Amino acid sequence: MILEQYYLGCLSHASYLVGDETTGQAVVVDPRRDIREYLDAAHVRGLTIVGVFNTHFHADFVAGHLELAAATGAWIGYGSRAEAGYPIRRFRTGDSISLGEVRLEALETPGHTWESTSLLVFERPGDPAPSAVLTGDALFIGDVGRPDLAAAVGADPLELAHAQFGSIRTLMALPAETRLLPAHGAGSACGKNLSEELESTIGAQRFMNPLAATEDEDEFVRQLMSGQPAVPAYFAFDAELNRTTRAVLGLDVQTRALPGGDFMRLRDEGARVVDGRSPRRFAAGHVPGAVNVGLGGRFAETAGMVFEARDRILVVADPGREDEAALRLARIGFDNVVGYLDGMPGALDSLPSERSERIEASELDAAIGQGALVVDVRNPLEREDGGVPGSAHIPLAEVPRRLGEIPRGADVVVYCASGWRSSVAASYLREHGYDHVRDVVGGYNAWAALRTA
Repeated sequence: MILEQYYLGCLSHASYLVGDETTGQAVVVDPRRDIREYLDAAHVRGLTIVGVFNTHFHADFVAGHLELAAATGAWIGYGSRAEAGYPIRRFRTGDSISLGEVRLEALETPGHTWESTSLLVFERPGDPAPSAVLTGDALFIGDVGRPDLAAAVGADPLELAHAQFGSIRTLMALPAETRLLPAHGAGSACGKNLSEELESTIGAQRFMNPLAATEDEDEFVRQLMSGQPAVPAYFAFDAELNRTTRAVLGLDVQTRALPGGDFMRLRDEGARVVDGRSPRRFAAGHVPGAVNVGLGGRFAETAGMVFEARDRILVVADPGREDEAALRLARIGFDNVVGYLDGMPGALDSLPSERSERIEASELDAAIGQGALVVDVRNPLEREDGGVPGSAHIPLAEVPRRLGEIPRGADVVVYCASGWRSSVAASYLREHGYDHVRDVVGGYNAWAALRTA
């Protein structure tokens, strides 16, 4: 058996290649849209990718099923309740995918979505128990998949939460030694308490996963429905995109270089600017109206909070990272990147530019005393651990739809945990006409450290 995990840290996304050395057949599970890594691995291993299985319709990224099917002729599989706008194979509990000696068996685990289906992996014929289970977003390490994302396609989160309870009890009944291989890790908005570990066992989860250990259904549902991260707006778009036919991404993503004049003309015509540099470098000088989403962080997910798929997007980035920005946007279906500013960093010297104001954590109390409106853009679970007294809580993913809660003429100070998301939010507010916006270097962590020093 060949079982390889491919982990993409910026999206906290895990995908898998499962193959049989004796037959050379393989299936890719929950692939991302840029598929070269799977094709290269299959070639090195002497494998033919015969199938692609998505454990559910993903919301946080565009899956690569259409790309792999186009490149290899592989079939596309889902659980029995899936409905898609392209040909699929549906699998009910107990249905098998034979790769030779290696066999995958479907186990329907609704809860995160109705079509959610896990895959049991049997290494040898006649094995009485699976050696691994690929759980998608049903069961994570330290958490379980949230039930509210499918509301975007009409599902009832409460009904899904109760279904999730039954699915987790089913998964917990697997042998303790069964390897647990989920589709997401720490940082994913598909849950609230995911571990940084990339692999576990069913037995370990019985002890260290609070929700998996909860045997009272009502208590399980109560915990599952509370404290979830704010949902990025693009999730609904991606959930629908993964159900339909769409343009297939090429093996290489490249965007065109634009001289300063063309760049500014496109900006003036309505294209929006994403600046992928660090908050520090962005603050020192940037194109007016640019939104700072640093490539050093959760770039695609965060860009999806403050940009829309329909936007024409211009990129500013450190030299050599321009195509990376376009690729990472394409992973969430944002394909309309029209080009990047050529000649960085010197190109900014000959263009209109502006600086943004940041304050140190030690200056925050003085700003409050002078009447500043302080906005906390962290997620709900972070807020539960403490916040700046009197601050308004608007998670970053909710800022675009809650602008009306921030008075236009206010002196606004934005903070997050460490100062990365606050730069995103502050630059977004400036793009939308807020004249006096600052953010806090080091964020809440730095401010709280001063209070306890």
